Amino acid sequence: MRSLAVVTAGLSNPSSTRQLGEKIAAAVDSAVTSRGESIEVHFIEARDYAEELASALVNTAAKTPLLDDAKKTLSAADGLIVVSPIFQGSYSGLFKMFFDSLDVESINDMPTIIAATAGSARHSMVLDFALRPLMTFLHAMVMPTGVFQATEDFGTPEGARIDQRITRAAGELANFIVANPDHVEGLSKDFSHNSGRKRKSGVGIDTDDFVPMSDLLN
Repeated sequence: MRSLAVVTAGLSNPSSTRQLGEKIAAAVDSAVTSRGESIEVHFIEARDYAEELASALVNTAAKTPLLDDAKKTLSAADGLIVVSPIFQGSYSGLFKMFFDSLDVESINDMPTIIAATAGSARHSMVLDFALRPLMTFLHAMVMPTGVFQATEDFGTPEGARIDQRITRAAGELANFIVANPDHVEGLSKDFSHNSGRKRKSGVGIDTDDFVPMSDLLN
């Protein structure tokens, strides 16, 4: 079974940011299922880790068990959706805190959909001027289609067009999660290491970097 991580950074509960994440995840689930595979969705709400994030950023030795579990879940996923509310013309501070806490190799080559919510369509360029560069810096494989949803779009023709973008973005992500749309389960190529770059959750000791004592003595 494939795995999909959804990182959202809404502050309220429920939030429009989480709701958009759920909507995109449902579309990805449908697209992957139509390609003959199943997928398990894991939601990572940044607000749930706010205290541990603050501790980790000012004290590298701080104990952050909940955040550590989230990092492991994220790095093990086959695909990623990130959704941030827009504050002061960019992604939220909480959203950035979460990604600042990650190992720089935690989402290497991970197929990713970027999405954002805001009160006005004036902020739509944040997708390409803030979210896309951040994910690219972390070596994620960002899908061509991003999703932006403004409060003023609900119940309008633009709202319908957003649904179309969600469907298109979900299809793009599903094509990477399931490499061949016509394959049967178990025969798809694994894209998680398609450039040879391993992922590191940053939690504990990465066995790939461990050098046996016997090698050190030679």
